[in-house]
Amino acid sequence: MLRFSYGAASHVGLVREHNEDAGFAGPYLQLVADGVGGAAAGEVASATTTYVVTALAMGRPDQDGATLLAEAVAAAHRELQRGARDDEARQGMATTLTAVLVRGDRVSLVQVGDSRAYLVREYPTKIQRCLDVLPAEMLWRRDDATENSVGNLLLHLSGNVRQWIVSGVGGAPDARQRSTEFDTREGGGAADLMAALLGTLHEADEVLASLDERALGEARRIQGRDVNVLDAVYHVVEHFSMHTGQIILLTKRYAPGRVQFYEDADGLAIPRF
Repeated sequence: MLRFSYGAASHVGLVREHNEDAGFAGPYLQLVADGVGGAAAGEVASATTTYVVTALAMGRPDQDGATLLAEAVAAAHRELQRGARDDEARQGMATTLTAVLVRGDRVSLVQVGDSRAYLVREYPTKIQRCLDVLPAEMLWRRDDATENSVGNLLLHLSGNVRQWIVSGVGGAPDARQRSTEFDTREGGGAADLMAALLGTLHEADEVLASLDERALGEARRIQGRDVNVLDAVYHVVEHFSMHTGQIILLTKRYAPGRVQFYEDADGLAIPRF
């Protein structure tokens, strides 16, 4: 029978005044819940989720691990919704969750991440920082025929998010012409392109906000591929991350020294975005 050898520690960090994390460490269950900072009651969301998942896992020692974790996530979600309904000060509270459960010789993992936060906040914030310092004449620059410009990448990100989330998951009509995203050699300015991308991300976020745990397993056919909703979400997050990195790299090439996202403090990378 498998079991964990474990230790646990937590630290408030260097940015916030209080800790919004919660966790549990035991021989058969390990979990951490990271309350969403900047929103209401992140510490309540993480503590509630930790309690619900731990209580169910400890109270049902004979239940299949994967099934139990799925039920525990759904139960925690209901508790957070109830708490937000009962207390206006807690509306919008949220948390991530990573939990690993051992049952016999099998290990089950559940991860509820920051997909919406990455798409709506972190990635577009980093892109906007790049556009703020990128010389206007570099927006559509290609150093060779095989390379995409920053302008192309902005068009491509908007097209991908719309096709996969707004249309593929949300059911809106899909009129994407993917090849034009790369063939375009000039077009709108940085402000117009970014506004269009943010508009698409807003629509996508509304679709994601409407999903529940059952919807994540629903089948979809997107871009000729048979996927479920969760596959589609993680494809878009990964895809957006990759091209955000390309935009950052091009910005550092064309505007050296003018964009920075982290500050070093005693070996720690402190976000500055």
